[in-house]
Amino acid sequence: MTQKTAQHTSVLSPSAAGVTCRRNALRHVTEIDFVKLNPTSNSTVLITSHHPVQHYQTIAEQLLSAEHLHAEQIGFVLPSASDRAPLRLTMAGGEFCANACMALAALHTVKQKQEASLDLVIEASGTNELIACRVEPFSKGFRCQLGIASPLQIEPYSFPAEHSRASVVKFHDSVHLVVEVPAPTQNLRRHALEAARQLAAREAASVVGVMLYNPADRSITPLVHVPAVGSMIWEGSCGSGTAALGAFLSVRSQRSISLAVKQPGGILHVAADNRAGTITNLRVTGEVSIVAEGKAYVHV
Repeated sequence: MTQKTAQHTSVLSPSAAGVTCRRNALRHVTEIDFVKLNPTSNSTVLITSHHPVQHYQTIAEQLLSAEHLHAEQIGFVLPSASDRAPLRLTMAGGEFCANACMALAALHTVKQKQEASLDLVIEASGTNELIACRVEPFSKGFRCQLGIASPLQIEPYSFPAEHSRASVVKFHDSVHLVVEVPAPTQNLRRHALEAARQLAAREAASVVGVMLYNPADRSITPLVHVPAVGSMIWEGSCGSGTAALGAFLSVRSQRSISLAVKQPGGILHVAADNRAGTITNLRVTGEVSIVAEGKAYVHV
């Protein structure tokens, strides 16, 4: 009798089993508060709810997919450790992202209900320095100027394509390869993908970019690789890559520069002050719009 009872209680009816499965599945669903922004067509999702750091990559992988929120990058908005900065931005791969910083600055301006220009500093992953940003509202959203730390080193690079010359621009925790080429062909894109993989294996950097730069029309085609997340994306624009291009052009010409750089998704401006061959003030300017806000659900 005891044995039969034990056997009976260990078996669930089909309906009860279904309820249990649903409950188990729900235990692994995490609710995400997010804002989706468009900094010069570099689609960015900022997570405003707080989550364990060990879940960042899993969350990012799901939100980046075309079946979900479909963005090019994911950042997490956190409290800052600095009294000077109201917020901290931590990217999913721990990298520094200029466009995402501009997106956060614009979002902060909205949350503060600021209608005039606003100057603020942001704490960000991938750099030890506070990031200064100026936000100006305009009809389509916000115009943001971001200060970028000067590169640590610029050195030649052998890029395997005819009629090209290239240099690696190294920052604190990122590496950008600037390649001067005509219009980017499929063959050049394949070379860029391979160069990004090789640089990621060679350099201790959280992000590797390859900027295919066409001097004829001052345009770049930006490839961005974040090894920690496993992403390799031809982006709509790249703020830090544009800063790398500006630094490279300023050092090579030995003069200050101010340049509008065409990107697949629009235009970013870069300016660099050059004093005796040293860059003293590097900054990028772009436009940011907010396109969506709400809740998303991921499995962790």
